[in-house]
Amino acid sequence: MSLIPGPEDLYLFHEGNLFRSYRMLGAHLAESEGERGVRFAVWAPHAREVRVVGDFNCWDGSGHAMLKVSTWGVWSLFVPGVRKGEYYKYEIITSAGTLQYKADPYAFWSELKPGTASRICSLDGYEWTDQEWQSRKTSQSVYRSPLNIYEVHLGTWKKKPDGAYYSYRELASELVDYVKEMGYTHIELLPLAEHPYDRSWGYQATGYYSVTSRFGTPKDFMYFVDRCHRAGIGVIMDWVPGHFVKDEHGLRQFDGQPLYEHSDPALAEKPEWGTLAFDFSKPEVVSFLISNAMFWMDMYHIDGLRVDAVASLLYLNFGKPRGQWVKNVNGGDENLEAIAFLKKLNRTVFACYPDALMMAEDSTAWPLVTTPVDAGGLGFNYKWNMGWMNDMLKYMETDPYFRSGSHGLLTFSFMYAFSENYVLPLSHDEVVHGKKSLLNKMPGDYWRKFANLRVLFGYMMGHPGKKLLFMGGEFGQFDEWKDLEDLDWEMLGYDSHRSMHRYVRDLNQLYLREPALWELDHQPEGFAWIDPHDQRQSVTTFMRSSSNPEDVLVIVCNFTPVYHAKYRIGVPFAGEYVELFNSDAGEYGGSGKLNEGIMRTEDVPWHDRQDSLHISLPPLAAVIFKPVKIKRKRSKATTRRGRADA
Repeated sequence: MSLIPGPEDLYLFHEGNLFRSYRMLGAHLAESEGERGVRFAVWAPHAREVRVVGDFNCWDGSGHAMLKVSTWGVWSLFVPGVRKGEYYKYEIITSAGTLQYKADPYAFWSELKPGTASRICSLDGYEWTDQEWQSRKTSQSVYRSPLNIYEVHLGTWKKKPDGAYYSYRELASELVDYVKEMGYTHIELLPLAEHPYDRSWGYQATGYYSVTSRFGTPKDFMYFVDRCHRAGIGVIMDWVPGHFVKDEHGLRQFDGQPLYEHSDPALAEKPEWGTLAFDFSKPEVVSFLISNAMFWMDMYHIDGLRVDAVASLLYLNFGKPRGQWVKNVNGGDENLEAIAFLKKLNRTVFACYPDALMMAEDSTAWPLVTTPVDAGGLGFNYKWNMGWMNDMLKYMETDPYFRSGSHGLLTFSFMYAFSENYVLPLSHDEVVHGKKSLLNKMPGDYWRKFANLRVLFGYMMGHPGKKLLFMGGEFGQFDEWKDLEDLDWEMLGYDSHRSMHRYVRDLNQLYLREPALWELDHQPEGFAWIDPHDQRQSVTTFMRSSSNPEDVLVIVCNFTPVYHAKYRIGVPFAGEYVELFNSDAGEYGGSGKLNEGIMRTEDVPWHDRQDSLHISLPPLAAVIFKPVKIKRKRSKATTRRGRADA
């Protein structure tokens, strides 16, 4: 490594086009004239002077002033004798002559909280064993593959009896084995960038290149990801380019003046969160953030990023009171620089990692979020379907006897289900303080709460789109997510919670086995209504199919506690069907009203189809049927439209 950043890298960094700037900036082990040490480099254009302080000089920077190596403010210094693990910071003398101490924005490792220093670290030398995973990943289409995500906050998924955290290496067994057994395909981790405050959940970071020290070292985290991949589990990480925390050692006024944030407080402040927005008009900030996205994939083999709070990037005035609104150069509300950044980000990531997952958590109706940039879109390949989540939870919280008046909440999402590549999320945001857990949102007595949750999960699994569930939902966590305690695993000692746990596991395994539930998620050909109109009885019936037109599933969901001993449904083929799955099975805590054995169609037109079945439709249940023998016959016109309540 050169002891001074090269001119080409400096030029690209200041142009916003150095997409692996972490190789140039930060602290890197190096050698000069046979002497080993560390080359430090930092961007601080407004500083009068920058020094390196740390364990190696007793935190006295007088002998370690850095050299300004670019006109636009990159400083560099080689310090011999510095070793791995030592603590350091930058001592910055501002243009006003004041002194401040800052953690390294590009540090690969940070001091364990409440400490705030950076640490010398090399990320080289880990021997990855995930070659089979990487090969398989590149050979499969992500769109035509199952994607069922378990969303996790590592600090509260499970703790040791004394309240201590599990380490990355311990979680590589505990968590990964659990996720594999439960039938999930991916783990999504709440942000792991270093952050000072536990209750920010990682969304207010100080160390964008430092995997948090709460759970171990950077190579411990590499081991965790490696173990996930060897178990066939992908890893997605929440990533937060929208804002950063104001802590003194972080990015705020890094060199004594606004640097990573905008100089105009009206554009810099995020009053809703008490944080600062990145200034995307600065090329160096663009280099910093795009390099960071690349860094997690390059160095940690992360399979994708869920980009947090995209709405706050798209709009200048997101979350701001009306009196603080500003306009762009065209007089509009759009954040033009942030939009350009998102497009550049996605273009860059997919150029290097075409199989990456780039997921937008966007609560707006912004068009073409998952359309490629070259076709006029933002360039993501997935978007969280926040509209579906909000509508479904509102519907499920309604007393079943009044759900008929809200039937549109059930069916509206199908009007736009194929306008983007969607993930259906039931995320951590919906179970935090004041919002109740998923189970406790459900109306009724204890039995009905569990039955409601089972039908919600069954409907979600049948609905087009990939899936995501926050930890604890799989066993019916009754309390809200307690962000300083672990999940209530003791609930598995109770029959209802244990049955729910088994239900989610079996539902996930069914999902993996049935291509009709995922192969054509983003194509209208993979879905067809059988009957969306039974509003009076709050029942929906629809069909999912794979690329094989005879590989179909018929899904019937009853959202009331009324049992229908004989409920007629139209079906796509004449022949024989079996009940593939029933959320009302006794083993799942249901009433045990099943459709057993072979079911033969009748030549009775129903729901605009030539053939139909009489089924037993349990209360508050999702039931899935599959044809096992298709009878070929001459087509004939439907003579009448059947009534759903016959």
